[in-house]
Amino acid sequence: FADTVFGNTPRVVDHRLIATAVFSHPSICTIGLSEPDAIAAGHRVTVFEADFRPMKHTLAGRDERAYMKVIVDAGTDKVLGAHLIGADSGEIIQALAIAITMGATKADLDRTLAVHPTSAEELVLLRTPRAA
Repeated sequence: FADTVFGNTPRVVDHRLIATAVFSHPSICTIGLSEPDAIAAGHRVTVFEADFRPMKHTLAGRDERAYMKVIVDAGTDKVLGAHLIGADSGEIIQALAIAITMGATKADLDRTLAVHPTSAEELVLLRTPRAA
């Protein structure tokens, strides 16, 4: 915005790919299309989900959980959107926003090695799609 309005260097912003985060406890974050929006836009979707207890909470004896959902176009394998709930989600969604903006596919996520033990590793370990 500032470059366009004040710097005389207009930029086109794809508002569909702006990551958002609510820094509540737990954090809630999103980027791209929701599952209903992807379907409404004509995409045939495959959904990958993880509902888990992050390692740092497990080791500390805490019951906090996290949730991740990745929406993929079933025909092209392109990641259309992602939604996260849990500690560190704001940090994770920023990195994921870069990948999605660059056109990442589910195969791109799958071939990424996981950093263990992190919550973010769940994104690259989602192998089984949700049953239709």
